Amino acid sequence: MKSSGENKTLSIGDLAERFGLATHVLRHWETMGLLSPVRDAAGRRRYRTADLTRVAVILRAKEAGLSLDTIRSLAATTNPAARRNILRHEAETLRSHIAAAQASLELIECALDCDHEDFTQCSHFRQMVAERIGPDAPVHVPV
Repeated sequence: MKSSGENKTLSIGDLAERFGLATHVLRHWETMGLLSPVRDAAGRRRYRTADLTRVAVILRAKEAGLSLDTIRSLAATTNPAARRNILRHEAETLRSHIAAAQASLELIECALDCDHEDFTQCSHFRQMVAERIGPDAPVHVPV
């Protein structure tokens, strides 16, 4: 980090390189209100230690599956209860996605483990399809 007085700062290029990001990503995050770099006398963005922390938090939140809008909402509130409510909603959404992915994996594994030459003829596969269709509906799997 370059020293400018007591405040050490990074250029946008240096910060982007540090995190393996393109500079346009940092500019986008700024337009969304996720980052607020200071400007030097020439108007160039300068990123302080707090900005490094913020970028790390944004990246961790994205890795956890949070959208930039959700990250912005979390950052915008200082109310711990509001943050917990946002995270509860995100956790429920993630649980739903995990359940759907698990069901998909079970269907694929069923087809892979099937003794039938054509898994669409397997009674277990047909049962899984029928469960998806709902009760009282005939199951027709095209051959």
